[in-house]
Amino acid sequence: MTRPPVIVTGGAGYIGSHTCKALAQRGYLPIAVDDLRTGHADAVRWGPLEQLDLAETDRLTEVIAQSGARTVIHFAASAYVDESMREPLRYYTNNVATTVSLLRAMERCDVTRMIFSSSCATYGIPDRMPIAESTSQHPVNPYGRTKLMCEEIIRDHFNAVGGQFALLRYFNAAGADPMGQLSERHDPETHLIPLALMAAAGLRPPLEVFGTDYDTPDGTCIRDYIHVSDLARAHVCALEHLSNGAGALALNLGTGAGLSILEIADAIERLTGRPMPWTPAPRRAGDPPILVADPRAAREVLGFCPRLSDIDTILRHAAPQFGLEVQHARVA
Repeated sequence: MTRPPVIVTGGAGYIGSHTCKALAQRGYLPIAVDDLRTGHADAVRWGPLEQLDLAETDRLTEVIAQSGARTVIHFAASAYVDESMREPLRYYTNNVATTVSLLRAMERCDVTRMIFSSSCATYGIPDRMPIAESTSQHPVNPYGRTKLMCEEIIRDHFNAVGGQFALLRYFNAAGADPMGQLSERHDPETHLIPLALMAAAGLRPPLEVFGTDYDTPDGTCIRDYIHVSDLARAHVCALEHLSNGAGALALNLGTGAGLSILEIADAIERLTGRPMPWTPAPRRAGDPPILVADPRAAREVLGFCPRLSDIDTILRHAAPQFGLEVQHARVA
């Protein structure tokens, strides 16, 4: 079945490219819009690439108008917490100002449906777990604040002009395309699992573990890891839910289960048969001990349940990128 085209900003990036593949598998034509500052042109395989900066409102308007798309999935953003602390203006420009530009271009083209890539960083340091959509949003860094600002701008815009939107708050994206067609490529790499796999492969020094004295069973931070292909599928679920008439959604995307850093290190050693060297380091400011999603709303509203997000499957799909052979992994 051939379905309408979909604009995917940041479609050459990690989650964006996986979502383009998921869209194509459902019969949509994904049109990737990416300036390629952090994305990769060779990750755009399932539709055309329009290379442009979202700040170029007039050119962006032309692309949307010529595409015939009625939906925009908006991934494009700067996404490093530490960097946002050092360069806040860059984040307000790249994340907030470009979202305003995108909404303006959409308005000119009468495109009134958006799915927005938000983050659990909008919650800051919650006072209870798991984190539900009703949890107060008090971000503690510029990255989280820009994502929350974008959520509010999107709400205000569509409340004024009419339309549909979904705000999808991710927890920790991990893994890679099960078919090996896409992988995780960040420069610099900041995600825990690829850093840990690189340490196990001898491609980098031992993993720095920031804080070993948290109030958790082994003293290290606990996070909720969700497979990137599950995240991609959730966007397709949200698109189809909006297409069936839903007006506005705000949903967490996670598994509801957390893993500590040392549990991930143990899993890497168990699955690869290689030591995963690590070294203790001081805590980072603003790092909560535990961040775990309450995934019930996404299940109830979208019928979405992660299928690939157990740690064995995540590692089985991510490890080959670093030359590691995974043994005895459970098949999802």
